[in-house]
Amino acid sequence: MNVSDKKIRMLMLITTPKLAKRAENLYNDEDVPLHYHLAGEGTASSEMMDILGLESLEKGILISFLPKCFSDDILVKLRKALRIGSVNSGIAFTVPLTGANGFVMKRLCSIGEEYEKTHEERKVENTMTEMKYAMVAAVVDQGHGDEVMEAARSAGARGGTVIHGRQVGDETAVNFWGISLTDEKEIVMIITDNEHKLPIMQAISKNCGVNSEAKGFVLSMPIETVIGISDFE
Repeated sequence: MNVSDKKIRMLMLITTPKLAKRAENLYNDEDVPLHYHLAGEGTASSEMMDILGLESLEKGILISFLPKCFSDDILVKLRKALRIGSVNSGIAFTVPLTGANGFVMKRLCSIGEEYEKTHEERKVENTMTEMKYAMVAAVVDQGHGDEVMEAARSAGARGGTVIHGRQVGDETAVNFWGISLTDEKEIVMIITDNEHKLPIMQAISKNCGVNSEAKGFVLSMPIETVIGISDFE
């Protein structure tokens, strides 16, 4: 089902494990219907960690799917409750969805309608940055995440987050790509402004593309609304 006109958003929060747990409690209190809690790693250098006073690169990642009106309010509450935007707090952003399972889509739209009816008098703070940023995601073989960040930094990236995962596929997928795919993967997510998006993608493709040892591919998606972006400016 096409959702481009239904205003359904993916809301992603990348923060410290402690704040991620607080955010999860907030989501439960606010009855956020569909959310997932993942673990990741930051990519700051040891020197940068000393400057920022960070003790660990561990990250908590929360991904949820919400009607836009609901996600806008959750962003405001995240900013207030977790002080997103302050030092060592994190970043939260929304990405428009273009497709979804029919049942899920109908349920999310129903939640959006109910939410708007019960929050007719709500006032959403319009202090969030819009449509200036993108998320670049590179999928590479395990152990090559540092190479991705080295290439990305050469093109202006400030930092990123790494999620560990595994390839799921069959021989058909291998034949399609024409390369041998290993099971263990690293997904490097980088938030950047639109000006640096293409140079970063080109640098990653050049150094960590499908014909390299990293056997990676890179994609990007537009970020609609974001808070906590000051560290990237």
